[in-house]
Amino acid sequence: MRVISYNVNGIRAAFTKDFLGWLKIADPDVICIQESKAGNDQIDIESLEKIGYKSYWHSAQRKGYSGVGIASKIEPLHVEYGCGIEHYDSEGRVIRADFDGFSVISVYVPSASNSERLEFKMQFCEDFLVYINALRKTIPNLIICGDFNICHKAIDIHNPEGLKNTSGFLPMEREWMTKFIEECELIDSFRFFNDQPDNYSWWSYRQNSRERNKGWRLDYHFVSYTLKEKLSRAVILKEAVHSDHCPVLVELEF
Repeated sequence: MRVISYNVNGIRAAFTKDFLGWLKIADPDVICIQESKAGNDQIDIESLEKIGYKSYWHSAQRKGYSGVGIASKIEPLHVEYGCGIEHYDSEGRVIRADFDGFSVISVYVPSASNSERLEFKMQFCEDFLVYINALRKTIPNLIICGDFNICHKAIDIHNPEGLKNTSGFLPMEREWMTKFIEECELIDSFRFFNDQPDNYSWWSYRQNSRERNKGWRLDYHFVSYTLKEKLSRAVILKEAVHSDHCPVLVELEF
């Protein structure tokens, strides 16, 4: 089972950069999309179907903003749109696909450009933790894919000292992520296999940040501890350049 998570920073723009050609080569069983920035009627669902993917989209009410999706070669038993909290669901931040024996979630955690949005982000994080803990009671095997807009540890950001007061690497955000992993009994799948620095999934468009690898690791596959023995590989696919993010991949042996 190959699962990819990808913040595409606009699915329509990604399609103009041969996203479909890349997807055919990458060949995941499931791909979780964040920041689709499109309504369902604006996404080329038919082209995805032609290469074998049934897709499901949870768009924001505001046009050209946020939005998540899941495209899968395996038809889900059920798809849940949103997390049941209106002020998050109106922004298109969570979608879940239930399969036989496990579920996959695509989540796009808010970014915080000001203090008001930081408060919104932290409340989302706390509510998402509650949502996952409640979900675990009926669905113990979870693969949580997404852009969390948080670097967890110093190894996950190129300049930890200089950026320690910047949203995405604030102590409160990092502490929440530690709590999320511990309380929900999750594994950061990339760090399960790789303890090396300089591995990032997002780079600013400014100052040739990607070429200089001045990045942040914001994109994760958190996998339930119950699936630990099934983990076989996790990598960052930095060669893909449809976005300011790159995709991340996890493989499990079912």
